This record gives sequence, structure tokens and C-alpha cells, in this order.
Amino acid sequence: MRIAFVGTRGVPALYGGFETAVEEIGRRLVKRGHKVTVYCRNGYGDKSESTYEGIRKIYLPRLRLKIADTLSHTFVSLMHQFFYPSDVIIVMNAANGPLCVIPRLRGTPFAINVDGLEWMRGKWPLIGRKYFYLAAWFCTKISPTVNNTTDNIQQSYKALIADSSGIQEFYKETWNCDTYYAAYGTYIEQCTKPELLKKYDLLKEDYFLIVARLEPENNTDLIIKAFEELRTDKKLIIVGDGGYKSKYERKLKALTKGERVRFLGAIYEQEDLTEIMCNCFAYIHGHMVGGTNPILLKALGCGACVLYLDTGYRFNSRVAGNYGIPFPKTIEGLQGRMQYLLDHPKEVLKYRKHSPECIKEIYTWDKVTDGYENLCFNLCGLKQGSISS
Repeated sequence: MRIAFVGTRGVPALYGGFETAVEEIGRRLVKRGHKVTVYCRNGYGDKSESTYEGIRKIYLPRLRLKIADTLSHTFVSLMHQFFYPSDVIIVMNAANGPLCVIPRLRGTPFAINVDGLEWMRGKWPLIGRKYFYLAAWFCTKISPTVNNTTDNIQQSYKALIADSSGIQEFYKETWNCDTYYAAYGTYIEQCTKPELLKKYDLLKEDYFLIVARLEPENNTDLIIKAFEELRTDKKLIIVGDGGYKSKYERKLKALTKGERVRFLGAIYEQEDLTEIMCNCFAYIHGHMVGGTNPILLKALGCGACVLYLDTGYRFNSRVAGNYGIPFPKTIEGLQGRMQYLLDHPKEVLKYRKHSPECIKEIYTWDKVTDGYENLCFNLCGLKQGSISS
């Protein structure tokens, strides 16, 4: 099949969950004999590079405005597909849903990865949140319906990719829309270069860790407040930033009472981030919004002891489950669990040992690619193993 990915910055992935997914899935589809195209934004990566690991790269312009960057590039990408169509298009991000009238008019099969519940993010103004919600609703109307028979059982669902069963439930309960489940992936990783810790003045197992965008829905303020109440000499290391002139980031720094809380900023070197995760005492995941979170998966894959916020629609618990420790959205609740780990180090070792098993069961990139490939076959009405040139 000829498969096109639209709606990301491009490949290779310099940062971003969508970009990582498209790179990992795309190069595996190439190895399986498919012809994969990824639309890339001008200004992202090496424009002189026409292919990447067998993936064809097409660079197109976009409006360099925060509100229009994604939509403008998706529009020109789908217009290119209108005249030079692939067999199937994978559109990343529900915000791009209204633009899918283009492949619908062309008659090209397509699917939309809806991501998380973006309209719940506090960083967006009211009009932005309303747009994200309406765009997600529109996805349920514009996307193709897939009819598939497996083991003599007839299945019917919309070609909307949900990376979490919680997202599936939301779409079903809110819009009576059955979606297609295909998770996010990660790798099982180990500490191989502990000397990288010196670069950040860190010691093995001497710190709790947060890796997150510094935004209110990730609850970094709650975590700092809980940590400040602990009886420990360990540090709280925060990897991430809040963007240009972030008021929330300034608020977080004002909460710290001493030198135990350290802000390292964003770290894009994946080798460094892996070492920091592999060597933390425990990783704390306070994200409230989204489906299968890539950073939570990475922490589990690195063998970290994971504390995760128990959220509505149980996004985090459906990923980590019994492989991590849930905490309520209260300072006292989180502080109690952190203190318990400090007082019971054998429990930390137990969770470290078992957390990678979660990844082996569901979240490998090969299994994720199986899901995307199967959906593409179903959209094109092909049996698995049939490839058109």
C-alpha cells in the first residue's frame, strides 16, 4: 500500500509524540513492503533530505503562527494528496478533522488519530477549547465507517484511532461513536551511561523525577507542595519548561523553599533523558489530560518506580495499572505515598523490577504498527499481506 502521514512536523522526530509515532510506525511499514510518505513542515529538519529510513519526505509551507501552524500545513498537505493520492491517509490530531473534507471529496480512505481531550487543557483560550471540542465531534461525522469481519464476527467502527481505552469510552459515551484502538509505543531501556548524570549534577537514586510541560493540568505545583513536606534529603528534579514567558513556571519556582527542588529545563537528548529516568528514585506523573502518555510509557520502559495521578477516564491507571502506584489529587495523598516509598525502599525495588513487563505486554512499536497496518488494510478493503504498488 501507499500510506501517507499528515498533520505532524515531520521526520525524523526531533521532539513530540506524534512525530515519534510516525517515525517508528513509518519505518516499520517500509520494512513490511509499504510505500510511506510523511509530509514535513518547512523549517523542520533537513529539507535537502528527500527520504529517511525509506520514508519519502515531502516538505510544504505553513503559516508560522501558533494558532495556524498545524492547520495551514495540514491543508496544503491534503491538497497535495488530492492531486497525488496515496491508497490511505493517516491524519494525526483531531484538530485537523474539519480539513478531512478534502480526502472525503477525493474518495481517498483516511483515518484520524484523535490524540487526547485537548479542549481540557488550560493553556488554550475559550475559543480554542471550543474549536478542539467541535473538531473532535466533527471527526465522528466525517471519518469513514469501517466494516470488518473477524472470526465470523461483524465489526463496525469509525476510522478514528484512539491510543487509550479511556479515549474510546469518551467517544462512545459522548457521541455514541465506536473507535479503533491502537496504542502508543516505547522501548525497554537500561542504564548504560551513568556518567551522563554528572552533566546534570545528579546522583543515582538521589531524586524524585518529573518530566512534563510546565502547565497547570500536569499538576507540578501539587507535586512540589507534597515534596516540600517530606522528611528527606533527596531532591525533586523537574525536566521540562512552560514555554516563552510562562507565568505558571514562575509560580512553580516561587513555591520552592530551599535547594532541594531543581529545574533542569527541557532536555531533548533522548540518551540523557533515559539515564535520568533509569536512575531516579521514583518518577511522579501528574498529567490529567490525554490518552496513552509517551513519558509515562518511557518511565515504565526505563524500569522506574512510578507514582501516577489517578484520573477521570483512568488514562494513567489503564497504562500503568498495578505496575505503578496511583495517588489522589491531594497534597496529603501524594505526600503519604512518597513518604511510604522513602520508608520502604524494598517496595521501590519491586516496582522497578516489574514495570517493564507492562511495556512487553502491549506497548511495543511492533504491536502498534500491527494495529495501524491492519486498519489500513481494512480501509482499503484488502486482506493482510496484500500490497499494491
